[in-house]
Amino acid sequence: MFTPKIPPPDTAPTPGTSLVPPLTGLVHPPACACHRTPAAPTAPVPAAPPAGPAVRFTPGSLLVAAAGGTAMVLVVGTVLVSMLLATAITAASVAVCAVVLRSLLNNQKGN
Repeated sequence: MFTPKIPPPDTAPTPGTSLVPPLTGLVHPPACACHRTPAAPTAPVPAAPPAGPAVRFTPGSLLVAAAGGTAMVLVVGTVLVSMLLATAITAASVAVCAVVLRSLLNNQKGN
């Protein structure tokens, strides 16, 4: 059961031969049409007219954009300040807890 199984000598490959046949005579079609002969020249495409600015702001839209930007800055500022305030309150409460625990432990040593 645990002995190695060696193929009989007539089926084993000889050291000079390969198990993979050589790839000869294979011709692949071109992957794209860019290597073919060019087609007959066509008429030139007229140039596009010069494009104006993609977005045109009117005074009303500028006012709305400024108000939206201001509102966004205020909202982000409020969120950041509230996060800072929450961190400060947490730090202060941890400091108060440390002082209370220290005083309780010092009172137990004295008794």
